[in-house]
Amino acid sequence: MNHSFYRFASYLVASAVVLTLSHSADAARPVVPGTGTHIEYVGDDFEDTSWDFKHNFPKSSREQDSRLRSPTGRSLNDRWIEGPERGQPDQMQVVPTPAGGLAGSNYSLLMRTLNSGIPGRHMYDTQQDDLIANCISRVGTISPSEIPSVVARVYLPSADEWENRSGPHFGFRISASTVTTEQVSAGFFGSRSETKAEPYWPGLWIHFRSKNDRKNEADSAFITVRGNRRGQDVRYKEIALEEFGWWTLGMSMTGDGQIHYYAKPGVQNLTAADHLTSQFPYSYSAQRFRTFFFDACNRDDGKSWSTPFVIDDPQLFVVNDSRITSVVNRKIQREAKRKAQQQAKKKRAKVASRNKRSRR
Repeated sequence: MNHSFYRFASYLVASAVVLTLSHSADAARPVVPGTGTHIEYVGDDFEDTSWDFKHNFPKSSREQDSRLRSPTGRSLNDRWIEGPERGQPDQMQVVPTPAGGLAGSNYSLLMRTLNSGIPGRHMYDTQQDDLIANCISRVGTISPSEIPSVVARVYLPSADEWENRSGPHFGFRISASTVTTEQVSAGFFGSRSETKAEPYWPGLWIHFRSKNDRKNEADSAFITVRGNRRGQDVRYKEIALEEFGWWTLGMSMTGDGQIHYYAKPGVQNLTAADHLTSQFPYSYSAQRFRTFFFDACNRDDGKSWSTPFVIDDPQLFVVNDSRITSVVNRKIQREAKRKAQQQAKKKRAKVASRNKRSRR
């Protein structure tokens, strides 16, 4: 039978399960992002002015042309990586924190891109690049039962600095995965069940409305959520022109695999009042939290820079933190031991070199 029919049937089954769960007493209450223990081993505060990113061009573009171009890019502090699906933003630069930022924050990260899409080609439509937190390498994946959440501050520049294009400009997203079972063709023998890990990427998108589009009387923006149970983006919050500036965005994952979305203007901590919606995107119940990342979008024409967004203090929190804390402590101890061994080796080499010179 037709493969698409089986995918649709699998979707209907998953939808029924999720709807049953969401209407049961087992559906988890939203958890405000930032609740629990801050896992400082992941994320960044960008206060190190020597922060830099080794791009290793050309970028990956597996999503567009199935090309993973290794080695992929990586920040010098090992906290950020280029993803395999798309490349990283072309410009990432530590800059003085714009006015109104977090108390005590001196520096933040400006990010924007020019050559999104496939390296060496221009697709002349909206493409994106990703800056991905190196969460999997540093702490591994996280169970929904541990209740992970992420928070970031994002600076929206004045309207005249935005790329002159209506549509999505910026994303703050998480990487989640679940397990799906679907029927696939087995040729002469009909079909068989196939179970596999299914990644997906819920998130918050910031869209711009340009006054240069005839249908828009003035510049403005809005936030959409990706996504509802069908995977569709849904608009949830307007951003008036006078609200351009700092925003606080957050997402949490609860034990039932549900994603909870939050946003507010300013840099104050999120509260229950900032809740936008709770969803099972694509009708999936998350079984693992993998990482979080940022998207920079532009028209891929080789001359249109994306909007210069500034991000600050992207953070990971975990409510049930005992396992993660243990993982981090072991890694820190191993790193300290390795560093001590390297320093001792350098010291021995220096002493040997000095002794060799003294014997001459």
